[in-house]
Amino acid sequence: MEPTKEQPHVTRDPDLSGRGTFQNQEKSFPAKAADTVTSCIQTEVAEMCTKEFLHRRFPITTWLPQYNFSAFIQDMLAGLTVALTLIPQSMAYAEVAGLQPQYGLYSSFMSCFVYILLGSCKDITIGPTAIMGIMTNPFVVQNDNPDFAVLLCFLMGCVIVLVGLLRLGFLVEFISFPVTAGFISAASITIGSSQLKSLLGIKGSGNDFLDSWENLFKNIQDTRPGDVTLGVCTIILLLIGRKMKDFTGGRRSSSAVRRFLGNTIWIISISRNSIVVIISMILAYVLQTKGYEPFKLTGEVADGLPPFGPPPFSTVSHNETLNFEDMARIYGTSLLSVPFISILETIAIAKSFSKGKAVDASQEMFALGLSNILGSFVRSFPTAGSFSRTAVNNASGVKTPLGGLMTGVMVLMALGLLTSTFAYIPKATLAGVIISAVVFMVEYEMIPLLWRTKKADLIPMLVTFVACLGLGLDYGMLIGIGVNLVFILYSSARPKVQVRNLTIETQEVLLLTPQQGIVFPAAEYIRDTVFRYCLATESNVIVVVDGANVHHIDSTVAKNMTLLVEDLNIRKQ
Repeated sequence: MEPTKEQPHVTRDPDLSGRGTFQNQEKSFPAKAADTVTSCIQTEVAEMCTKEFLHRRFPITTWLPQYNFSAFIQDMLAGLTVALTLIPQSMAYAEVAGLQPQYGLYSSFMSCFVYILLGSCKDITIGPTAIMGIMTNPFVVQNDNPDFAVLLCFLMGCVIVLVGLLRLGFLVEFISFPVTAGFISAASITIGSSQLKSLLGIKGSGNDFLDSWENLFKNIQDTRPGDVTLGVCTIILLLIGRKMKDFTGGRRSSSAVRRFLGNTIWIISISRNSIVVIISMILAYVLQTKGYEPFKLTGEVADGLPPFGPPPFSTVSHNETLNFEDMARIYGTSLLSVPFISILETIAIAKSFSKGKAVDASQEMFALGLSNILGSFVRSFPTAGSFSRTAVNNASGVKTPLGGLMTGVMVLMALGLLTSTFAYIPKATLAGVIISAVVFMVEYEMIPLLWRTKKADLIPMLVTFVACLGLGLDYGMLIGIGVNLVFILYSSARPKVQVRNLTIETQEVLLLTPQQGIVFPAAEYIRDTVFRYCLATESNVIVVVDGANVHHIDSTVAKNMTLLVEDLNIRKQ
């Protein structure tokens, strides 16, 4: 067996315009990293002068010239429909984040306008989500200051824009589907658990899974019958409203009466959150005017539009002044985990609703990041793509991202005209809205699917799920990714080798075929595996290592193969 001559390893500079050059890979890692960043920036600057760049960075330039009045009407109707879902949801998700309801509305309108210019998927709506709320909550609650939510929004946007410009979105692909499913399921249960205190009307501040249940058992005796009744009724009505959408087939009927009934049922179904909130708000107001207070209410809400200004780079927490460095230290690893979860949510939704079209992940990240950066100037907390509202947008027949115009205007109108009425929204109603939404986010159907396809995938899913519930979402996600990387590294370090004993013209041949490329963690393993099979054969058997499936190796593998040849030469094989 002859050793393979080692070829000089070359690499292609990352030049996405297709004009890359080849050079020997002899630079140090920091130098290569700097070259990569410089190359990406140079490519971006060069492309900024082209028409293609304008269309890619501002997708509105591709569809606006063909825009017509019919599409405008359809977009406005879809935008209005989304607003009816967004307004109550955003206030509920502000509660998840530990903020007053108006912060949900502050977080809802800027992204509508930004996405009109920068969005490449007509269906996506960016705004508050339950997961972003629960990941923001610890910083708001522990420091008793909403400034932490606003600055996190700004920093998250900066990270996302940087990731998009450097085309690093592929890093999200290291978060496998089982890890994502475990994280989302744990986040859903954590969010639902955090709302039990509002649903039952009891005191407490626990928002982690374990803290929430500990608080529940400590204060269960203080349960308020009015809040429980209203909260349970809210959940039941919302679940019925969700089911009603299955009975809207008459919308396409030739009968005018059936079309009217179908459209009416559909409108009630998608507006169920708004309807329930309005009814409970009126009920609370009427009872309060008669001297009854059976529900805990949201309380005083700041009137009008949010103040416009840069995010706070210093603040006061527990009578202590904190500068930017202090605040950044408090965020810790969340400065990376929160942006990547937001990217993961948004890109997954974009792919789900792309309808066969290619998704420009870098552009979606640019739009998402800029939405958060500009949103922080109007007191927004971190936002991401919302699956439920995107589904409503799609079902409403939206034609372009311009539907966000009506959604944004409706949110601004709610802020300008209705904030004084928000004080009468019962907390139990908002808790019911949240619980009825997150209960469908638990990925329980993934367990039998993974069991049938690849049982080993259950390990990262369950580890992520348990770690998120026990240690918190941030650490749970990191542990899940770590387990995933261990699986990837193990697969690289232990490649499968097919072994066949052949007889060719009376000569016995031992044929060993690695089933994949070989990299340095597998070098010793491959050498030992081949030599072990050789020892089990007679010395006159010829050993052949078939490299048909090996499309890449490195110097460590080449060195070990050379040593293997020397070992086999000693055995005359």
